[in-house]
Formats: sequence, C-alpha cells, structure tokens
Amino acid sequence: MAVLRLAAVAFHLCLLLCPSSSLRRLYDEAANTPRYDMSRTAYHFQPAKNWQNGPMYHNGMYHFFYQYNPHGATWGNGNLSWGHSVSVDLVNWNALHTALDPDSPFDANGCWSGSATILPDGRPAMLYTGIDTANNQVQNVAFPKNASDPLLREWVKPDYNPVIPLPKDVVHDNFRDPSTAWRGRDGLWRVAIAAKVNVSVGSTLIYRSKDFRRWERNAAPLYESSAAGMVECPDLFPVAEPGAQNGLNCAPLNGVARHVLKLSVMATTQDYYVVGRYDDTADTFDAAGADNDTRTWRRIDYGHVYASKSFFDARKNRRVLWGWANESDTEADYVARGWSGVQTVPRKIWLDSDGKQLLQWPIKEIETLRKKKVGLQGTKVNSGGVNEIIGVAGSQADVEVVFKIPTLEGAENIEPNELLDPQNLCGKKGASIRGGIGPFGLLVLASGDLQEHTSVFFSVFKHDGKYKVLMCTDLTKIDYESRRVQAVVRRFVDMDIEETKSISLRTLIDHSVVESFGGGGTSVHHSAGLPRASRDEQEPHVHVQQREPPR
Repeated sequence: MAVLRLAAVAFHLCLLLCPSSSLRRLYDEAANTPRYDMSRTAYHFQPAKNWQNGPMYHNGMYHFFYQYNPHGATWGNGNLSWGHSVSVDLVNWNALHTALDPDSPFDANGCWSGSATILPDGRPAMLYTGIDTANNQVQNVAFPKNASDPLLREWVKPDYNPVIPLPKDVVHDNFRDPSTAWRGRDGLWRVAIAAKVNVSVGSTLIYRSKDFRRWERNAAPLYESSAAGMVECPDLFPVAEPGAQNGLNCAPLNGVARHVLKLSVMATTQDYYVVGRYDDTADTFDAAGADNDTRTWRRIDYGHVYASKSFFDARKNRRVLWGWANESDTEADYVARGWSGVQTVPRKIWLDSDGKQLLQWPIKEIETLRKKKVGLQGTKVNSGGVNEIIGVAGSQADVEVVFKIPTLEGAENIEPNELLDPQNLCGKKGASIRGGIGPFGLLVLASGDLQEHTSVFFSVFKHDGKYKVLMCTDLTKIDYESRRVQAVVRRFVDMDIEETKSISLRTLIDHSVVESFGGGGTSVHHSAGLPRASRDEQEPHVHVQQREPPR
C-alpha cells in the first residue's frame, strides 16, 4: 500500500478529559431529570436541568449570569429568570440561587438578557431587559445587596426602574440586550442596545449617562441597516494591536485602538463581527470597506453558536468569549430529556496579525482536565487510510493534530461560484469523496463500524493561481432521529498554505458536542450530534482519516 504523499499526521496528541468537578455534580444531579441521556456534556457549562442561555470577573471570582427557565426545559412563555453560577477558574462551577426573578412591574413578564459592568467604586451593576406588565421591553438596573459578599448572592432592583423606557420609534418587542457599559474620554457612561427602529431598521443604539441612572439616547446609532432585519446582543470591545494576545478593558486615552463590533442576526441565528474604529466623541463605528449587511461580515463560529458575549478577564489580562450553542432539537426532545442549552467552552480571543480577524482558542484552564495522554508522533496515514486512536474514550477528549502537506501539486481547481459557496462545496466534496489534496482530518463520535460519525476535515483547492484551504464539519453520517441541525458547516481558512505547508486542528469532544479550531484558531466550528451507539451507552471512537486521491 502506497504511503500518502500529500498529507501525513506529523504530530498527534489526544488526551482524555475528566468532567469538571462542579459539572460532574450537576451531571449526577441530571440523572433525576425525566430522561438521563449520554448527550449531556461533562465539561461544557449547562445547568442540571431546564432551559438556559454575561460573564463577569469580580474580586477573584468568575460569575456567570444566564437566562434560565426554572420551570421547564424550553423557552416557555419567556417568563425567564437569571441563573447564577460562580467559579475560580472558568472550568469548575457551583450553582447558586437565581440572581433575578420576574417579580416587579418592570420585569413581570421576564428578566431577559443583559450585561454586567464594574463601577469605579468596585461595585458591579447589571443592566438587563425586562418585559413589563404591558409586554414592552425596557432596560433596568440591579445592584448587589451586599457588595462585600464574594458570591454576590442577592441582588436589588431599585424602584426607579426602568432606567431606559421604550422609545416611541422602536417596536415594543424589539428593544433589548444592553451591553457591558463603558466610559468615554468625557467621563460619560455608554451602553449599546439592540432595537428595531421605525418598524424595519435593525439598529444598535447608544445611550449615555453621568450616573448610571438617567440615560439619554445618542442622535446617531452605532449601527443601522434594513438588510438583515433585527440584530441583537451587541458587543463592542477594544482589541490590542494585531498579533498581541493581551486583552483590553477599555481603549487607550488617545482613542486609537481598533474595536470589534459583534452582532447576532435573528434571521440566521448566527453571530457576525467586523473590525473597525470607534469614535467615542460621536459614538459612531466605522468599519472601512465593510458592507452594511451584517450577514456579509465574518462569523464568530461557523457552526451552531448564537448570542455570544465577551468580557475582559482582569485576572489573566485577556478577553474571553462565550457563546450559546443552539442545538435545534424539537421542543418534544427538550421536554423528554428535561433540559436544553449548552455553552461553548470559554475562548480566549485576540486580533490576528493581519488586523482583520479574531483568533479564538480554548482557555488554558481547559487543559487542567486532561488526565491520560495518547500520542501518535510522526504517524503517516496511507492513501485512503483510517487510523484509529487506541486508548481514547471518544466521548470526552481533547485532540490536537498537525497535518503536514509536503507538496501542493494535484490540488483541484475550483470555479468562482464554488469559492463563494463553501457550504455547497463541502457537501459536494465531502469527507467520503476523494480529492486532489484531501479530504484529511478526524472522524469523531464514531460508531465501531464507522457507519455513524462526525467528520472534521480539510481539503486544499486552487483558484486563480492561489491555494485555498476549506475546513468542513460534516454531520450527515449521524442518525439524528428528530434533530434538525445544519448538516454541514464550513469555511475557507484564512492562511497561507504555500508558506506553512501544514495545518493544525484542535478538536474538543464532549459527548454530543464537538468544537474544532482550525489553523491556530482562524476557523472555529461548533457542532452537536451523537451516534445511536453512544445513545445506547456504547463508547464512541476517534480516527484519523485521509482519502485516496482520484486516479
């Protein structure tokens, strides 16, 4: 059998991940829900039961506040509370009682999303959307009852709420998601809020305040467009110079730092971002050359992630991003198993050296869960070969692999329309279709006979004299029963394969969840799916794969 000449596994590291301590407790607690199943994650954050959806670092403790339905496994009628969990390392979590409940006129029909802000005196404040007795969306504030309590267990909602009532030109049910507030060079607080103005214009509005109580709307919006419809969950934050991995809490006094604007588009349930310049005098954002249609921007994740939120981690001087994985099961599935919703792993984010895109990588603390190392150093995968990684429990693993590509000769040419539609290209040139260079990658959550698996793979193509690396996650070989997921997720990786002659892949496997980071974090895919064998409590497998080139 000929040795593969196009791609070889030059370095392979696979480590089992044990459950985080608090999530192990929640995992055991979940056995009391209506149906205990193997799809429940072990080290991705999720409550023990029911439905969930701003992180914060304060006085040595990480706090995670999240939309939570304490009464059922679905969104229900939207009458939500704020769940609250705490951690010292972003990995091991302890659940506390709810922080906010819908018990006031200004949030009687639900405490919806919002953000935490640390005030100059060290007190945290939470701005959040309440659904009032008239079913209008209004913005409220809450403060800890005892700011010296390290767990911040009790919160008080002042009677002067709402601090930002519904504007007259905004649709009553499309005014929500206040961001973390920040102060400009003039000393005024700013907050960004999602809104649909004049019925059809998706907007991000800026409000200013001297005292965090009385807020005035800026004349110009930070963003507006009718193209994408309602855009929500705005996140505006500064980033360090290209290539620098440190985070910024606020922009330098000279105001020259680049900023990232992230918006969530309801119509696609995807998160998009763009890098640009924020003017804190006019409170406007300029992304030079970017289309005003948010859907043309780069995506945070090319899988199933929505409503992501970042925060500055003062303890580690980094910016951390977290997202909600929208699984897209049916409501009947959620009710049957007694829970729904899971977070991605916390990701460190920073600006790439090209200054145009974010890089994302699992926070370092995830590696503390590693317990058993299995290596395939220098292994060569034969043409058409599939190598199983022996000694790995395929339901919980952290896989790192680097594929070396000695030559780019034989790369298939693709047409311009294929370059513009990587989704279709992934489907047409899938993991089981032999190509010029590729596909090569991993088969994870695989059944023993490989009839069921999730493929995470790369293929190299050529267009107009330049090489293009396509990264795909293919879930079409998983028996989903009633699950309604996007079967293939894809993206062209922004990298110079001619220079590197290699491409890296890190894949985190956690029961039904697969998170993959390609090209050093330039392309990120989150997916969810579990083979029937695993649902029947059989341990899944992990394989390295390379398809034989066409003859």
